[in-house]
Amino acid sequence: MRNHPPPPAIREGRKPVIFLLLLNFLVDLSDRNVLANKNNADHKFNKETGYKEEASKCDIYKGSWIYDNSSDPLYGTSTCPFMGLDCQKFGRPDKNYLYYRWQPTGCDIPRFDGRDFLTRFKGKKILFVGDSLSNSMWVSLSCMLHAAVPNANYTFNPDKLLSTFTIPEYGISVNYLKNGFLVDLVADKTRGLVLKLDSISTGNQWLGSDVLIFNTFHWWTHTGRSQTWNYFETGEQMEKEMNRMEAFKIALTTWANWVDRNIDPSKTRVFYQGVSPVHLIGSEWGKPGKTCLGETEPVNGPDYSTGGENKNEGEAIVRSVIGGMAKPVSLLDVTAMTELRKDGHPSIYAGRGPSYNDCSHWCLPGVPDVWNQLLYISLLGNV
Repeated sequence: MRNHPPPPAIREGRKPVIFLLLLNFLVDLSDRNVLANKNNADHKFNKETGYKEEASKCDIYKGSWIYDNSSDPLYGTSTCPFMGLDCQKFGRPDKNYLYYRWQPTGCDIPRFDGRDFLTRFKGKKILFVGDSLSNSMWVSLSCMLHAAVPNANYTFNPDKLLSTFTIPEYGISVNYLKNGFLVDLVADKTRGLVLKLDSISTGNQWLGSDVLIFNTFHWWTHTGRSQTWNYFETGEQMEKEMNRMEAFKIALTTWANWVDRNIDPSKTRVFYQGVSPVHLIGSEWGKPGKTCLGETEPVNGPDYSTGGENKNEGEAIVRSVIGGMAKPVSLLDVTAMTELRKDGHPSIYAGRGPSYNDCSHWCLPGVPDVWNQLLYISLLGNV
């Protein structure tokens, strides 16, 4: 019996099917090419974290810093006119701190790809909420994206409260909302500034973003003139002083409850930016009497702890609170890896003169760029 060709309608119907199959294959191939990779047949693809790994889970936050001057930093003064703590501009004589990359144990991670980020998050809104460490991460990401498309129009508007960066061509906005405690700090006529540990009245400012990155810790350890409150308040109880880490835990629990009540995980991805270490006490890395001043190399090795008792307790509180939440929140677990970077602070090269030694913030380019690289990797499996 002679086989007749299929009717035209059936022949035509095959084309979109074949096209869709080919498109799916190319998209899948493209995704896998930007994910972390290691040339080992025993590796598997982890859809949750977005990178290839060994049979045992690879922790991208455990590893070491590798000096690698094979490529330049993603941006500099010439490619990012708004980069802030540019330690080279402020006279830092050494440059090695610019060329340390993070190498996890057990897997490789991709270099940050600004064009890929812009394409994936076209039309999206990203919001950092927190203190000056959040601001550093915001400026870093803004510079990384701007440098990827240097000829694209952009807006950069720093402000005392809400700062914004946009690239209209991609419809993306990366914003920073200053909020050092996350909970309410209100003025009282008789008591001054009251830190209300169980109250968040401004959370509506956090709504409507596709990605939220929260941070609070450093302001809780301030004392003397750097302390920005007069009283703690919980419910109807007012206290002039209380254990700082106890207050921090109450406040962070208040934030966690807000997230659980108000965030829809199908619409908004939530991160918590881990505790950023300071390097004020040289004895913690074997150099008594020193600070970060003059440090030009990271601590050699993965086993190191600095920042004092409050830092360690604060990190434990963050893990405990996030672990008890009903809604998924990803911890950018940067504490241990950043402890090693005693060389990454501005020190006297912060633009405020040689009498000001900043061992809390970070030079740009620098450590916050790696935090954003790990944010990028965390998002790759969830776009």
